[in-house]
Amino acid sequence: MAGPDTLKKWIDESDNIVFFGGAGVSTESGIPDFRSTDGLYHQKYAYPPETILSHTFFRSKTEEFFQFYRDKMLYLDAEPNAAHKKLAEWEAQGKLKAVVTQNIDGLHQKAGSKNVLELHGSVLRNYCENCGKFYDVEAVKNSEGVPKCDCGGTIKPDVVLYEEGLDNNTLSSAVRHIQEADVLIIGGTSLAVYPAAGLIDYYRGNKLVLINKTPTSRDGMADLIVKGNIGEIFSEL
Repeated sequence: MAGPDTLKKWIDESDNIVFFGGAGVSTESGIPDFRSTDGLYHQKYAYPPETILSHTFFRSKTEEFFQFYRDKMLYLDAEPNAAHKKLAEWEAQGKLKAVVTQNIDGLHQKAGSKNVLELHGSVLRNYCENCGKFYDVEAVKNSEGVPKCDCGGTIKPDVVLYEEGLDNNTLSSAVRHIQEADVLIIGGTSLAVYPAAGLIDYYRGNKLVLINKTPTSRDGMADLIVKGNIGEIFSEL
């Protein structure tokens, strides 16, 4: 059987699918991928994005951080694509148990997915570092300079920056779902970012599917590799 046919068969027969996704899931919604050739890393800034999006930079050059963040990290008009919608559909049918994502755009929830484990947080949530008050994304987008809370504290996006650790509850929930999965589908990620990429090692089954436009470092582990755009592939399932 060809790749997509095998994938369709595995999905049809399973009620315990877990999906693990990266930036490639959102590029088809018009959100650029950091590491692709036309992604953010090839644009001109005084500092590379990995430096700007670090805890150190956030602390030392907060205003520059927010300038970049508003300019390049908030794609509030983006809409879910066929991949997001198909995953929400599978969850509603009781087939998909969890979406584990490295993305911070909230598009899985916008498509209707309920159990979304956001490893790197979400731009849609923001908190005052001083009093903990919640602010929505508009409060950050429409602010100038460094967004401030009513109490005077700095409002920080609920996004995991470089040098920051992942949330332990989210991580352990992701590990548990992956361990228990029958089918694990990994899509739109080069599997280069740790510790997120290490989650694949917890999978115990024999239906590991990798969907990506380019080869990944883990292709040798896969039981099935489907090359191409994930939205296009999912829309045919």
